[in-house]
Amino acid sequence: MIMKKIILVIGLLLVISISGCENLTSPQENLQKFNSDRELLNAFECMRDNTRGFGVMEDTSMMIQSEAAAPNVAGGETKDFSETNVQVQGVDEADVVKTDGDYIYYVTGNKLIIAKAYPSDEAELIYTSDFQDFYPNEIFIDGDKLLIFGSVNHQFEVQKEIYPYYPIYSNNMAVRLFDISDKENPKLLRNVEFEGNYLTSRKIDDYVYFVVNTYPQYYDIMPLCEEFVPQYLDNGNKEEVDEKDYVPIARCVDIGYVEPLQAESFFTIASISMKDEKEDIQKEVVVGSGQNVFASLENMYIAQTSYPYYSNFGRIVDDFVEKTYVSKFSLDNGNIKFVAEGEVDGHILNQFSMDEYDDHFRIATTKGEIWNSGEETISKNNIYVLDSEMNLVGSLEDLAPGEKIYSVRFMGKKGYVVTFKKVDPLFVIDLSNPKNPNVLGKLKIPGYSDYLHPYDKNHLIGVGKDSVEAAEDLKDQRSLDFAWYQGIKIAIFDVTDVENPVELHKIVIGDRGTDSPALYNHKAFLFDKEKELLILPITLAEFKEGYEPQNDWEYGNYIFQGAYVYNINLEDGFDLKGRITHQEDQDFNKYGYYYWGGAYDVQRVLYINNVLYTLSQGMIKLNNLDNLEELNRIEIETGNDYPIPYYE
Repeated sequence: MIMKKIILVIGLLLVISISGCENLTSPQENLQKFNSDRELLNAFECMRDNTRGFGVMEDTSMMIQSEAAAPNVAGGETKDFSETNVQVQGVDEADVVKTDGDYIYYVTGNKLIIAKAYPSDEAELIYTSDFQDFYPNEIFIDGDKLLIFGSVNHQFEVQKEIYPYYPIYSNNMAVRLFDISDKENPKLLRNVEFEGNYLTSRKIDDYVYFVVNTYPQYYDIMPLCEEFVPQYLDNGNKEEVDEKDYVPIARCVDIGYVEPLQAESFFTIASISMKDEKEDIQKEVVVGSGQNVFASLENMYIAQTSYPYYSNFGRIVDDFVEKTYVSKFSLDNGNIKFVAEGEVDGHILNQFSMDEYDDHFRIATTKGEIWNSGEETISKNNIYVLDSEMNLVGSLEDLAPGEKIYSVRFMGKKGYVVTFKKVDPLFVIDLSNPKNPNVLGKLKIPGYSDYLHPYDKNHLIGVGKDSVEAAEDLKDQRSLDFAWYQGIKIAIFDVTDVENPVELHKIVIGDRGTDSPALYNHKAFLFDKEKELLILPITLAEFKEGYEPQNDWEYGNYIFQGAYVYNINLEDGFDLKGRITHQEDQDFNKYGYYYWGGAYDVQRVLYINNVLYTLSQGMIKLNNLDNLEELNRIEIETGNDYPIPYYE
């Protein structure tokens, strides 16, 4: 990784013809390997020199697990505590906070926080690690083990005669495994680094699978292949790193690719055991890029979208065609194996656009953009079904022309798709026959849902924005039929009658400008059906009483940030139980058109038995879950009195 920048001055200048690029072909059911170092370098040179405007955009079960976990026995007491809201039951997802029912583990800023959480009167900060060059991102816990994903910066000494003007920096993603049996003194067990950027991860049993994107740096002179491929180190329990510790992640001839060959970057799927810190890291390295990831208990699907204005070999493509390529890998006790690749038209929204059920893969895409006009270029939405070998077996195309997908939820033999342009069509899709998906019914209402969550098999919770249609003169001026989003809308949809879905209950929170991290990160959403509990972090913007906005695009005044706590059931809908804030002294009047957030913005919520915990960068607050009375609080030193922006 570091040496490749030095080796540039002695690298080999490759002379490559277009025909040399065309020799790289492979069937999509096989993960082809490069025959030589030169062949891999040729592929990148061809893509760099002979393409413009063609590339990959990068960034991130029948019943879906809710936030509530099964009762857990710890210390002789049965505890009921929430877990991370995940897409597939049994497939855990990393987050900034985890709990085991006794302690809270939380990464914020560049700190790892361990706090005694339960009982509430004993809550206190147990451990704070202020990492120097390591910036934690997300965590997993498993018994007395804690795994942290983050980024790390190194600066190394180099020979000045070789690289006289600039220091050599290393910007990598890092995985650190800790023994936390002694909460006051976590012990580093393993330190692993990959050149590149962390995309996402999943935990299945004792193994964590994660995806890394790497974009090689090169200029007019190509380095040697072993310096060009991503670099990697496994440093055991040593935190300090030396430049000599890095090795190529794989031999060039062991790196795979699939068609169409898009040689602009690498992605790596790797696994690490949380049970045995000495077990080898398993890796599969592929030329390509990971954009979105879906994982079942047995497989991981890596999606990448391409926009080929030009072909691989520099030839102009006559028709605009955007494609999403999905690579399927099997996961088995840490082992990773390529299975097949499939392709569909269009681009996907996020991980919820993908699903696996009964040995079939389902994916929802949007082709085109809503501002396009004309029969051939107008946006259209599609559902595709592929078999276990990623062959297309069924499709439902041209849903809601002129709109785009805002949210998707697959639930067994049905799928639910929300599209939007000025109203929100909720489509109910029949997927019982993989070869013939079809629309069962639809509901058109103002607004849209950014996130859909199962309430039960016949009801969905939607979280998104309300909307009002734009004025006719403005639509004429922009030559676009559209609507303005307003405050946050939460709704319960009844899909018992699949041909006639109904919006059973709805509420709108605030005016235009009101926001929530749950709109774009499902891990900020807490729902428990048995407790009739729904909690969302909310940044509230409202117009002053009596004020009539002059335009539909006008923003309200920011007046609150914190957690909205609701009782929720099918009979009564949403009943606001109360609000919890960490910003008792915050002066919201100083904010203008936008609210940028701060260190005391509530970002996550969890519960242990009858205690509700809200978390911001500067505080963990404990409230009684029944009456929301404050029980305790844990202050977290931010190192800055001024509000610190929170980045997802």
